[in-house]
Amino acid sequence: MTNNLTTDKTPTRDLAEDNAYFPSPFSLSQFTSAKSDLSNAEYPNAYQGGRWKVLVVAADERYLPMQNGTLFSTGNHPVETLLPMYHLAQAGFDFDIATLSGNSVKFEYWAMPNEDKAVMSLFAKYRQQFQTPLKLADVIANNLGADSDYIAVFIPGGHGALIGLPFSSEMSTVLNWAMDYNKFIISLCHGPAALLAVGSNSRLAGYSLCAFPDALDAQTPDIGYMPGHLTWQYAKQLQANGLVMLNEGISGMVHQDRNLLTGDSPLAANALGQLAANTLLNAV
Repeated sequence: MTNNLTTDKTPTRDLAEDNAYFPSPFSLSQFTSAKSDLSNAEYPNAYQGGRWKVLVVAADERYLPMQNGTLFSTGNHPVETLLPMYHLAQAGFDFDIATLSGNSVKFEYWAMPNEDKAVMSLFAKYRQQFQTPLKLADVIANNLGADSDYIAVFIPGGHGALIGLPFSSEMSTVLNWAMDYNKFIISLCHGPAALLAVGSNSRLAGYSLCAFPDALDAQTPDIGYMPGHLTWQYAKQLQANGLVMLNEGISGMVHQDRNLLTGDSPLAANALGQLAANTLLNAV
């Protein structure tokens, strides 16, 4: 938590876009920190084969419409992106980073752990890939199949994951490929919204997962985290598609159901990174 607590619950204007807002000073004081809880990222038996990589499918849109007509200035949450990546990197796995459009990855920079040297070092290493990612359609055309070098797909959290990915035919292709070839799917917080891309007759029906609850999303406008309420409930849709939500709140819970690895919130980013790293190491 930050030291400069404030009682101001008014969302902060994002001057780069009309009627767009960042979280309020109060909500940032409660839910962001200059340092993450990164820990226990040592993997003495790290993978050294050089082949296996993780495909990171990230958000390329920032502005999420609210019910009241405002826009939430969002993207991928940096802790939910970088902590799992850090553990996977320490375990010996490299990354390809892709977005639907091939445009840059959008981050919630207001949540960046700027005083966390280890995390910021990883961010610097992949900064160029974040700025110039692959286009997901090109990844599908050139890098997927039975002989692909991807061992897993990682979908970071942040409300940016609600924009595009749940409705994307490319995301559907990637998820179906992962299931066809026994690859791992890793996600947390709002990232599992992308699982909706598989469709209503979902192959993921019956899978259990952790994710950010709709009920908590409904509460966050009260403290100005979002400038309004969401226009739809992604967790409700996941349940309608046959997936089983395990958590009602957020506690840092992580869960593995077959090849699906999930976490409930930023609180779960470190533990999900550990789970993913150890699971992938066991697989290779």
